[in-house]
Amino acid sequence: MRTFKAFFTKLKKFKGNLQEKRAKKKPNIRVMKTVEFMNRYSIFFHGILSCLLCFIIECISRRSFLSACSFVSGHTLAYLYNSFIIFASLSLVYLVKRRALLRVLISGFWLFLGTINGCILAKRVTPFGYTDLKCLSDLFAMQNTNYFTATEAVTVVSIVALFLVLCIWLGVRGPKFQGKNHRFFAPVFVIGLLLMLPVTTKAAQDSNILASYFSNIAQGYENYGFVYGFSSSVVGRGMSKPENYSEDNIDAITASVNAGETTVTEGDEPNIVVVLLESFIDPTEVNFLQLSEDPIPNFRNLYENYSSGYLTVPVVGAGTANTEFEVLTGMSMQYFGTGEYPYKTTLKETDCESIASDLSSIGYGTHVVHNNGGNFYSRANAFSMMGFDTFTSKELMNIQEYTPLGDWPTDNILINETKKAMDATPNQSDFVYTITVQGHGDYPTEKIIENPEIIVSGAATLEANNQWEYYVNEIHEVDKFIGNLIDMLSKRDEKTILVLFGDHLPTMGLEDTDMKSGDIFKTKYATWNNFGMAKQDADITAYQLLANVTNQAGIHEGTMFTYTQDQMNQGLLGTDSYLAGLENLQYDILYGDRYCYDGEDKYPATDLVMGIDEVTADRTWINDSGDICIAGTHFTPWSKVFVNGEKVSTSFVASTLLRISAEDIENGDTIVVNQIGSSNTIFRSSNELIYIDPNAEEGDTEETTETETEDTSANTLAPADETPVDTNDINATNEDNITQ
Repeated sequence: MRTFKAFFTKLKKFKGNLQEKRAKKKPNIRVMKTVEFMNRYSIFFHGILSCLLCFIIECISRRSFLSACSFVSGHTLAYLYNSFIIFASLSLVYLVKRRALLRVLISGFWLFLGTINGCILAKRVTPFGYTDLKCLSDLFAMQNTNYFTATEAVTVVSIVALFLVLCIWLGVRGPKFQGKNHRFFAPVFVIGLLLMLPVTTKAAQDSNILASYFSNIAQGYENYGFVYGFSSSVVGRGMSKPENYSEDNIDAITASVNAGETTVTEGDEPNIVVVLLESFIDPTEVNFLQLSEDPIPNFRNLYENYSSGYLTVPVVGAGTANTEFEVLTGMSMQYFGTGEYPYKTTLKETDCESIASDLSSIGYGTHVVHNNGGNFYSRANAFSMMGFDTFTSKELMNIQEYTPLGDWPTDNILINETKKAMDATPNQSDFVYTITVQGHGDYPTEKIIENPEIIVSGAATLEANNQWEYYVNEIHEVDKFIGNLIDMLSKRDEKTILVLFGDHLPTMGLEDTDMKSGDIFKTKYATWNNFGMAKQDADITAYQLLANVTNQAGIHEGTMFTYTQDQMNQGLLGTDSYLAGLENLQYDILYGDRYCYDGEDKYPATDLVMGIDEVTADRTWINDSGDICIAGTHFTPWSKVFVNGEKVSTSFVASTLLRISAEDIENGDTIVVNQIGSSNTIFRSSNELIYIDPNAEEGDTEETTETETEDTSANTLAPADETPVDTNDINATNEDNITQ
């Protein structure tokens, strides 16, 4: 206690001496006059600082000085409005005495956001928005994807550290405002500026200086500036209530729908398999590319012989979940705020009618299959909210094959997983939504594939050509997956419709003029069926895709889908009346009073089951190295052993064998194998197994001891016919171990 008292006494004395020295130090007259002048005209200097910060942010975001100059000259009023937003935020300094510190903090905040946007745009087309902050956990979960290089990460951390040091120094040694504090005028001025923001925003939007909605987010940020774009993504979330929204209007819309009755025979409904093809386009649609041969012959065959067309999607280069949302719900992203992901916002708390819940109502089993993480884009939660029965994510798959860069799984594993999902409900027709990932970026600027099947040329630089060659050859592999998937479906004695679509263009900096379609928001879709459905081509939007397919199949179910089918049959798609009704129904379901359901929760969330196969832990033994081996079924690289409820370091050896250290377990402990997703989410658990240590039993000389098991699993799905690996197989697979 005395030591602490002495320390604080010395600290107080040191502070007093420092203040005394400052008092004795003669002030610099020139500095004082400069500070006095700048304080007197601080509003003017804040205006200059705001314009300078806005210009620097645009330089960083666009990664080009000339492009920033072009923005200032071509969109001068939008540039000045962006500067005004920064100016309004800088006005907060008038409320405190540590004005220099707060001024640096606010300036640093805007520069930091602009820098993040610049880094993100170097890797993808979609700029940085508020909803991206909700995806940080997803970004960190993508351990195999280098959105930031080690050099970039070190640079960012170093700059942030230096900035914090500067702020600390300003907080301790920085100047305080010495002039008169206007306790009434300053708050009124600041509040007045902040209240002016929505007024000036509305005026600018009405004058077409700014846009209230970005159909193309990337183009919106480019035309109207990062500061406005990011700010609108913060305040413009969710859906605004339509002006004519009312119970009478919703009743009138639903009463007018006449899509017809479902005509498929009960018990003979066709299976519907919908496949999202990640970053998939027809490479022959890119004007400047030359290809040694057609990279997508299977897709092209479907395109030419079955119902197909262009598909208008809401995103470019990224944002798969938003195209997915439109396809599955029949709802449009155009009514949401800038850069929003409904999976991360409204579907966090609100259940939502979808194709899954609509088809479930007529007896379909509904499944999702995806060779990426179950928590990515909060999909596990979203699919529950949309009414799916099961979701097989990568954590439930024994993935062993990856793309040449090693960053993404290949898609071949999805064929058997799709088949398993359909086999799991032998007495039902199935809707299976399969999400591929093989075509995902980044695409390397160096040559990776030494002897590519498809030779690509025509890009502007060697680096760009390497990227295109890698991408086209991966898409070629995806096309082989399409052929194999059709082969599997063809062998099933079941009526089936297959729908394939590209979710967005790849992150390659493509512009409208580069595409034969003339629109970077257009991909393609193609279908296949094995029971003679006629070819009916149509160029449609993502939210119209499944309404169109089910309409052709004679399935007329669901609020959004039957509405679009009715408007489609009348030739009204794209009209103002169609879009007004779409917006009203969409708002009613997600944010309104659900008049279309008579106020009821007609489509509640389901208890989503992760995976199809039951994970079992059958027996244990001690191997020659003294480790504990656990034999069972359906283990994957994401299987982790929990001893008495605590996760222990686990080595994945094979789909029937795991290994842990003998130090982590004792006689009588309980063993459970959990399938673990990001953030340590437990997706599925095995039965409970009691560990019996053979060395703890006197007189027991057997090298392998099989334990008794107590099956406490809540899973009721049938186990597959795998058998445990023999002990002789352990050493042969050691090189393939994946250890956490």
